[in-house]
Amino acid sequence: MSESNKLVVYAALIGNLIIAMVKFVAAYLTNSSAMLSEAIHSVVDTLNEILLLYGLKKSQQPANMRHPFGYGRELYFWAFIVALMVFALGSVVSIYQGIQHIRHPEEIVSPVINYVVLGIAIVVEGTSWFIALKSFRKSKGKLGYFQAFRRSKDPTTFTVLFEDTAALLGLVIALLGVYFSHTLNMPVLDGIASILIGVILAVAALLLGRETKGLLLGETADPLLRQNVLSIAQQDPAVLSANGLITEQLGAHQVLAALSLEFKDNLTSDQIEACVNRIEANTKKVHPEVVALFVKPQTQKVWMERMKGRLDDTA
Repeated sequence: MSESNKLVVYAALIGNLIIAMVKFVAAYLTNSSAMLSEAIHSVVDTLNEILLLYGLKKSQQPANMRHPFGYGRELYFWAFIVALMVFALGSVVSIYQGIQHIRHPEEIVSPVINYVVLGIAIVVEGTSWFIALKSFRKSKGKLGYFQAFRRSKDPTTFTVLFEDTAALLGLVIALLGVYFSHTLNMPVLDGIASILIGVILAVAALLLGRETKGLLLGETADPLLRQNVLSIAQQDPAVLSANGLITEQLGAHQVLAALSLEFKDNLTSDQIEACVNRIEANTKKVHPEVVALFVKPQTQKVWMERMKGRLDDTA
């Protein structure tokens, strides 16, 4: 993983750890349900960053006999666990706290403490969010934000970005909940704010869960990789037709590829082997993330018939 992505996770980890402790103190001093929900949210986010860092470390283990293509999916697994934690420990607990506060409302004491803590938290979360956004912008290129999110194969940056976005929205809602609860003398509004924070976390968790599930089960690699490999193969003098390429993303920077080729007639086995070696070498120069490239010799007609059958099965 790039150093910029590590910086994103470390920045989020440090920020969430600091503000979690401050929020718990403020929640204890002021009896604010929304502040308690925010404190729980920050603890969950801190644990999430630790899990992402653990997943990153595990995913970088070298391939071995038991895992011949490496451990890239370790990162996807732990990113999925992060999505579950956001929902189970963040969303559900926040909604529960909000319901309890509505049933048994308690007046907020010393709201100024909440304002100060929430203001500090917004600055810290905003800094982490800006770092994550800057990294995501750099990686997305000309793609739109949601399109880049759907196509991204590295869950670290977009997971932190989603967490920080949900955190900032939650902080604004908590601030409004504390303000109106105290100003209007309606403690129930603090509980409603806590429920709204839980709803935001649920939406973020569902989006993260959906994307990381797809990565964990196996998605195709970037379409540009397919175009480049087919172009490289077609330009080889021993290839009559580069029929198609099937890819699967094994990790953030690991791709498995299967290439269908029709070779020119009258080639010897040595010439075919040399052709395959050239294509593999040229492919890894452009896309070093391709950990294995398998070549299937077949005519274009056979390839099209088999792909048609595959499309019919998924229709």
